[in-house]
Amino acid sequence: MLRNMAGYRQLARNRDFTILWVGETVSELGSTMSLFVFPLLGYHLTGSTAVAALLEGAGLLGTVAMLLPAGLLADRCDRRALMLLASATGALLYGSLVLAGSLGILTVAHLAVVALLTGVAQGVFRPAQLAAVRTVVLTEDLATALSQNQARHHIAELLGGPLGGALYAVRAWAPFAVDAVSYGVSCLTLSRIRTDLRPHPREGAPTRPMQQIREGYRFIRHQPFFRTLMVWSTINNLVVNACFFVVMMRLVRDGVQPAQIGLVSTSAGIGGILGALAAPYVIDRWRTGTLTVAVGWMCVLPLVPLMWWSTTWAACASVFAILLLNPAGNAGIGAYRAAMTPDELQGRVGSALGFVSMGSMPVAPVLGGFLLASVGGTAAIAGLAAASALSAMIPTCSRSMNSVPRPADWPRPAEPTGPALAPTAQMHT
Repeated sequence: MLRNMAGYRQLARNRDFTILWVGETVSELGSTMSLFVFPLLGYHLTGSTAVAALLEGAGLLGTVAMLLPAGLLADRCDRRALMLLASATGALLYGSLVLAGSLGILTVAHLAVVALLTGVAQGVFRPAQLAAVRTVVLTEDLATALSQNQARHHIAELLGGPLGGALYAVRAWAPFAVDAVSYGVSCLTLSRIRTDLRPHPREGAPTRPMQQIREGYRFIRHQPFFRTLMVWSTINNLVVNACFFVVMMRLVRDGVQPAQIGLVSTSAGIGGILGALAAPYVIDRWRTGTLTVAVGWMCVLPLVPLMWWSTTWAACASVFAILLLNPAGNAGIGAYRAAMTPDELQGRVGSALGFVSMGSMPVAPVLGGFLLASVGGTAAIAGLAAASALSAMIPTCSRSMNSVPRPADWPRPAEPTGPALAPTAQMHT
């Protein structure tokens, strides 16, 4: 555990990573509040769970649709410029919702357009941000850095739900105002990063964009771990997110107040933060393959009690248990991917994996809403829990996944050199 804390202290001395982390923590908090409010507002305006599902799915659809071209951009353009553009776009879009809400002309169509376009902006941001982290952090610190990014996500979950619910009770558009400001904070912090985030110049003759995108998939195709990960994460994302949507909408239909529903996000945040704090310790001592299998089964067992108990506290306990180990799994797998991927392919490999694994997520709320309306909450959760168990068998039975060793035994590629690793970005002890 002492080594775990030393890793966090070492990262704290990395100026550019700290600036990036703080800015995106504020931005993600604002976005979590907005995402929490979107389905609630859609249900309030129409009384339809289908509309609520479509609003939540619109943002995910925009993100997934943009990932592949964004991965190519992240390997060809200044990554800081891409992140600035995405953050500025988010500020303008959410500002439009604030204006419409204050004038009393907010509509479902407007919400859907903003959800879709902010999802596109997020799709541009994600590959650039992942490649930027790989640039400013050395290989031996990647697991700790990605664990800290997981903590950022769960800090947003911890605070975003309750704050979003409280602000929604005051004014329906109030969470959007906070989100617009948070995007402005992201622009400010990104402008303070000193490290050159431009990718290394491409060697050889120029190729067509689709050929360059296929290079990312070609790399994945020759890595058995990544191939299996792509299949498993796609199925797992669909099933678990559909189940969470069913749980939330059951509470909404039962008349539970938004502030109480926000406690589910709080429980997820607490579990995720505790898991993220322990993640470097777990990643360092568990084989990465074993950790991946454990995460698969931890997405199954906590769902079972929800078949019988449709209460806020049951939902809180379930998401808390699921997210205790999830940060370590995400950070360990993400660090392995980044460490094994050449710098010139970081954006495309990350976006290719993200495109396929997240491709099912826009369907998840639609699937959850359909099951809830057609067979009821208990049967919907039972079916989704069974599907999650079948999904967990993929990493369990895959030798390419469960045989990956601890980080200390990973092959060590050479660190990036040249302007991409400026002295201010390196951490020496």
